Amino acid sequence: MKTSINFKAAKSDSEIHNFRKKSFDYIRKDLTHKNEYWMEQKIADQIQKIESYCKEKSGRKLQKNAMPIREAVVVIKENTTMQDLHNLSKRLEEELKIRIFQIAIHKDEGHYDKDTKEWKPNYHAHLVADWQDLQTGKTLKHQSFHYSKMQDLAAECLEMERGISGSLARLEAVEFKIKKKEEDLKILEERYQEMQQEMESKKSEELIVKESDFLGFQKIKTDKTIENYKKAIKTNNIQLLKNKTELESKEKQIAELNTKIESLKKEVFFFKSKNSTLLTNETVFAVEKKKYLDSVENALKKAILQGSIKIPNLQNLNDAEISDKMVQIIEKTSKENQIPVSAIEEVFGNSEKQINLFSLLRFDYRENKASEQNKNNSMKDNSSNTGSQTKKLPEERKGFKR
Repeated sequence: MKTSINFKAAKSDSEIHNFRKKSFDYIRKDLTHKNEYWMEQKIADQIQKIESYCKEKSGRKLQKNAMPIREAVVVIKENTTMQDLHNLSKRLEEELKIRIFQIAIHKDEGHYDKDTKEWKPNYHAHLVADWQDLQTGKTLKHQSFHYSKMQDLAAECLEMERGISGSLARLEAVEFKIKKKEEDLKILEERYQEMQQEMESKKSEELIVKESDFLGFQKIKTDKTIENYKKAIKTNNIQLLKNKTELESKEKQIAELNTKIESLKKEVFFFKSKNSTLLTNETVFAVEKKKYLDSVENALKKAILQGSIKIPNLQNLNDAEISDKMVQIIEKTSKENQIPVSAIEEVFGNSEKQINLFSLLRFDYRENKASEQNKNNSMKDNSSNTGSQTKKLPEERKGFKR
């Protein structure tokens, strides 16, 4: 199965659509519960931070035609997880400086096939990104090869086939149209031949109405004969149209099955090759294992921070109650992202990581982080007032976590 990623300027109603804040007639409500959502910041709040940082960094306001918030629609598989998309987000930030702060997985959109009446799901995810360059305060500038790199990263992180390039896609579309026209022509030719054979056969004699005149000669009764031929042609046309529709439906189903088979073959080959390398190369195995455990830890961190917002009176909970909340968050995250228990145990087996993860759920941790942020802001203000030349790092942008 092929994937693709395409960033465009985020729409004003993006969050309404992405987080299903209202009902839409093109979605299946019975499937909406399968959707998944993650939000680090609201778009409106992120724009304010971007504008503030741009003024601080460049001394100028953000240009009116700038597109500091962009959104991508990514084609995903049915079993793509939030962890997979967090991994993609991490790679986009590391290699292209694109910072994702909202993710929405949609599994309730699609359409019904006109011929088979079968539901065809459109599995996809929305990634909303901060497009600001932290070095300049302006929007990021990417070249064409950067957009090609995005496609590579999406295919790699989601373990899917990379979408084909635009020119090749257009060529294939033209070839498909030519093939379709040739098929239509073939059907018309067959129909013409069948009609000729029908008219030339003995059966056509039955359509001719004759009657004897007063001298006993057989004469064709023109009006009744023409009427018989019209009825026969109409019946043939209806049957041919029915056969054509059935044929097209079957051909379409066969083509779809062949595509799925080819896609599955490629996936099987990919996983066999990967497993073979992992089993025979200790270094590769160690690197892949560390990479996977890091992604599990990253997914847990995001889930814990997201979950802590929804826990009422968090500051009043004792250690036992906090542990219970942690277990609930971990179980939910493990199930949604298909994380095996062994991986969770390995992450929590590291005492330092365990302490760090539990600290994310503690009220005093968030209070200290807020206090540190206020302190840093105060120091920056004092530095500015006294004319200090202390160099500011891009990571100092208010409210942004590296």
